[in-house]
Amino acid sequence: MTSAAIPARTRAAARRRRAVSVPRVALHAFLAFTALLWLAPVGWAVFTSFRPYSDTAEHGYVSIPHALSLVNYKNAWTQGQIPLHFWNSMIVTIPAIVLILLFASSVAFVVSRFSFWFNVPMLIFFMAANLLPQQVIITPLYELYLRINLPGWMTGGNGLLYDSFLGLIAINVAFQTGFCTFVLANYMKTIPSSLGEAARVDGAGVVRQFFGIILPLCKPALAALAALEFTWIYNDFLWAVVLMSSGDKRPITSSLTNLQGTFFTDNNLISAASVLVALPTVLVFLALQRQFINGLTLGANKG
Repeated sequence: MTSAAIPARTRAAARRRRAVSVPRVALHAFLAFTALLWLAPVGWAVFTSFRPYSDTAEHGYVSIPHALSLVNYKNAWTQGQIPLHFWNSMIVTIPAIVLILLFASSVAFVVSRFSFWFNVPMLIFFMAANLLPQQVIITPLYELYLRINLPGWMTGGNGLLYDSFLGLIAINVAFQTGFCTFVLANYMKTIPSSLGEAARVDGAGVVRQFFGIILPLCKPALAALAALEFTWIYNDFLWAVVLMSSGDKRPITSSLTNLQGTFFTDNNLISAASVLVALPTVLVFLALQRQFINGLTLGANKG
């Protein structure tokens, strides 16, 4: 290679960089604008939560703060009974996520690793719940919950599926299992079939293959789904209102409604409570951030 060829290649590479610099700058500008637009309401809620109501009542919400304090957080913590409702949310969310991922991974394993004639119909059946709007079945589901009798130790003493943690867990599992099955089935199809064949040669049964080989390889996808499901179930408000009548059993989203008055609502107090309610989802995402990103980008590159 001559010495003249090196500067020529350098100039060609420089021209390519200049050619793509304008679209890249435009893309980054668009992403930055979208991020700011998305974070603006969150930032405004945090900003408002530190301002006393008297400050915003006198100077307005769009003004320079004349006083900042944590009094709204203190009042939201006590008046909204956030610790109680947070514990109720954990009673519903954690078992629901475990059951959803267990059921979804089991069905996805069968659909993706075995060749049965009913694989596709089974996958369609589990996906059907996601195609049906939840609001359509509110009335029949409400009546159904009032007619299902269960032992008192399973329902908290009332003997009905209605107004019980078990009822909320069941409805979330029913609606969310289909989506997770679809995601995990597509992910498991990317796992080489030779791993299962080698395991069968070594004498591993179906259960051993599932728990010992497939599930460990699905950790990124499971972590991504766990983060998504935690956010969706934790923030659920519809089913908590429809299928739960006892105020002391309702999840944390209902604590925000406890801070609203009939004739007056302190928006600064609501902002502080919203920040407290949103913190667990942020912490879960930060804890599972690497696995979440890996789960979303799986399959983007092949080879």
